Amino acid sequence: MANFRVNKIWSMLAFAAMVTIALGFVYLIARTLFFLSLGGAWYEKTIGVFLLCSELFILTHGVGYSLQLLRVAARDKTPTPPLPKLPAHPPPVAVIVSSFKEPLEVIEQTLVSFYNLTYPNKHLYLLDDTRYDNVPLEDTERMQAYRHAVDALAKQVGVSLFRRKWHGAKAGMINDFLDFSAGRIRPDFQFTGISGESRPADFKYLVVFDADQNPFPNFLEQLVARMEAELELAFIQTPQYYTNFQRNRVARAAGLQQAIFYEFICEGKSTKDAMFCCGTNVIFRRQALEDVGGFEENSVTEDFATSLKLHAGKWRSAYSNKALAFGLGPEDLGGYLKQQFRWALGTIGMLRELLRNFFRDPLMMSPVKWWEYLLSSTYYLIGWAFLTLIICPILYLILNVPSYFGHAHLFFLFFAPYLGVTLLVFFWTLRQRHYSAKDVIFGQLLVAVAFPVYLKASVFAILNKPGSFVVTPKGSSNALPLTSLWMQLGLASLNIAAIVWGLHRLFYEDVSVLGIGINIIWCLYHFSMLSFVLYLNNPEERP
Repeated sequence: MANFRVNKIWSMLAFAAMVTIALGFVYLIARTLFFLSLGGAWYEKTIGVFLLCSELFILTHGVGYSLQLLRVAARDKTPTPPLPKLPAHPPPVAVIVSSFKEPLEVIEQTLVSFYNLTYPNKHLYLLDDTRYDNVPLEDTERMQAYRHAVDALAKQVGVSLFRRKWHGAKAGMINDFLDFSAGRIRPDFQFTGISGESRPADFKYLVVFDADQNPFPNFLEQLVARMEAELELAFIQTPQYYTNFQRNRVARAAGLQQAIFYEFICEGKSTKDAMFCCGTNVIFRRQALEDVGGFEENSVTEDFATSLKLHAGKWRSAYSNKALAFGLGPEDLGGYLKQQFRWALGTIGMLRELLRNFFRDPLMMSPVKWWEYLLSSTYYLIGWAFLTLIICPILYLILNVPSYFGHAHLFFLFFAPYLGVTLLVFFWTLRQRHYSAKDVIFGQLLVAVAFPVYLKASVFAILNKPGSFVVTPKGSSNALPLTSLWMQLGLASLNIAAIVWGLHRLFYEDVSVLGIGINIIWCLYHFSMLSFVLYLNNPEERP
């Protein structure tokens, strides 16, 4: 009976996904034909082009999500193979965390969780990447005290400590650690091993954690067993879950946003061997990293760039949707926006490399992998799509600039069915993973609030302007000055002005009531999303 219910649910999911894709294409065809038949001045046509491109972008990513649902539905209909067993003599595994001026209490919790791992053949390392040689004179004493505290902490927990001359941020640190463990030693390498070890122990697998991520004791067993059974696997990614969501609005919203990604999207990518590394809570095969020359150091999202190198090198990847670690999410808007800027800059910046590789060697990867990487590297361009969708109703209500939003019959005939079914499928599928509609909306509102940093990151990436690496702050919550949120609040105010002017036009002009009404509804919708920034800017909640 239980199997029948599961098959029924996933059959419904597959049907819903196919209906969503079909309605999306019908809408796109009708929308394109309408645009081609539209007259008007040059600026009206220009705005129409931007709007059509924005809708095409959103539709493309919507189709991508629907395809992930189809893949997951097809996978779950097949019998699950038995889990591989760990060999009698488990291979050596290096468990590392790279730290850059992280708070001592954060490092301590992570190292203690390393110590509690139940895997029998583990070797634990703290890679201290703090720049002690590049601090202001007045901070020298404080940083030396911090260094001594890190030394004492590593010794107390029983974790080996590695340092080197700074370069290449986290990717450079891990590559230097790999070189050191392989005997490629440089004079600037500094190593303090437990029990007097002069070099890291030989290891077959490398497990990477961020400083705020704490693995459960059983993190390694099943992952190592699978790596041993599937020799072409370069890495297995596991999800991230935040534990500081109960009293912090930003952390809760960020966690829910992450959860949407780590559910169907990652599972769907994994079924087509297109899952990319997310930087933490991941196990690598050392041989695969050595084969591609280590981590990519010329990107602020070294995990995404390295994944492309591994897939291009014919290595496989996988995703295991099982919570095996917990960590801390950004605790204020400032920290979250810095994190999002870094991610957006890195992934959009990879788009240039992705296209270059495609035109140079289209057979380097399968069409499905190219498609998945294209979706991932363009996702943060959603900032431009969102900006266009906000501006168009305002222009129609205030300046009477015609756009699709001014034609009610097109809205009700084509867009309303597509929008309704899409939202229904989106909420229903995540409900199957025990997320409520409120959870989903809460996470997606954070994306809308962050759109200005996506705009900035895309401009930096297109101009090939590097961004500096900034660690996401932990342990503190501060409100941003309202001047830092000028774009969100300015557009929210424009939406209110457009609504007032639209109501004025309804009373005093001979206009389409439905056309004006639909645009007023869109402005109310956008105002609600943008004003949510004020709620998030006071992140701490009282118990």
